[in-house]
Amino acid sequence: MRYRELGRTGLKVSEIGFGGEWLERHDEAHSVELLRYAHEKGINIVDCWMPDPKSRTIIGRAMEGCRDSWHVQGHLGSTWQNGQYVRSRDLGAVKPAFEDLLTRLRTDYVDLGMIHYIDSVEDWNKAMNGPYIEYVHELHDRGVIRHIGLSTHNPLIGKLAVETGFIEMILFSVNPAFDMRPATENLDTMFEGYDKEDYAGIDPDRASFYRLCEEKNVGITVMKGFFGGRLFKEDSSPFGAAFTPVQLIHYALTRPGVCSVMCGYDTKEQVDAAVAYENATDDEKDYASVIAGAPLHSYSGMCTYCGHCRPCPADIDIAMVNKFYDLAAAQPSVPESVLEHYRALEHTASECIGCRGCESRCPFGVQVAERMEKTAQLFGC
Repeated sequence: MRYRELGRTGLKVSEIGFGGEWLERHDEAHSVELLRYAHEKGINIVDCWMPDPKSRTIIGRAMEGCRDSWHVQGHLGSTWQNGQYVRSRDLGAVKPAFEDLLTRLRTDYVDLGMIHYIDSVEDWNKAMNGPYIEYVHELHDRGVIRHIGLSTHNPLIGKLAVETGFIEMILFSVNPAFDMRPATENLDTMFEGYDKEDYAGIDPDRASFYRLCEEKNVGITVMKGFFGGRLFKEDSSPFGAAFTPVQLIHYALTRPGVCSVMCGYDTKEQVDAAVAYENATDDEKDYASVIAGAPLHSYSGMCTYCGHCRPCPADIDIAMVNKFYDLAAAQPSVPESVLEHYRALEHTASECIGCRGCESRCPFGVQVAERMEKTAQLFGC
């Protein structure tokens, strides 16, 4: 298992994570064993947005004796009322729900205290102005939550979160289908009335959100990486083409800022299928060929950092150079952090010999040589 530093939290999280929302589907012993099996495979981060007592108890039992080797995303605002999940900013519900989380997890802290599920500006304003956010800061000051995070499906809310300066990581919905759709305050309407003409590559708001996270060193953990399994089948995929778990994990992990993909599991075989990413070949990871050959896509001319351009005779990491170019070109001036990372590359764009062999391999027709010239001019090397 490979591990990535989660933004400026300093936490080293496994590239493959554990999304816990399916735990309540099974008997307690089965789910406890499943979590422990995932941990044996190197998974060390688990998301617990679920307010139901069963799911929380399962995670607590599974972590018994090894709590310090898990990183927990625990949500504030996910409450259990009259046997139902209710999202709330009312401290009368939020406080007892969070205290219940700690009790059932058998811990006195969570590594990542998540401001739970904000998709609308109205909810953002409500959460950020009043007792709810004061409670979050109080818990952080006391060390009950070690780092403050937020979960959202809306890149516009994500950008607001990054700009606060105190939100250190974001749980965000990332997959190739979502990335092609504009921001919405209602995820259920994202794909209503879509057709090929609606697609124009990665939505600009989502692309700029990823860039901002990378620039500000705010880590992203991923939810809905498989779109609830819809992307595994041609007839349910918005692309009209099917992906594998490994391809979707690789897609998410190539987005700027992304550190871990929180997959949901019912069986050990599903854990194995996700963890197989760590030893997968380039061909097995190749999501770009699926997108390029799909009936519904419009990524022409856009770099998706897929790596098809390799190998380069000058040994330039073209995908990484393109990522740094995109990060810098969107800013009024080149951020120092981006410039520093770019200069640390073993080979920079100025070493491009203009052979254009990479362009013949690019599934999306990116004019790589031209981009290398622009990058060398922008960074000065």
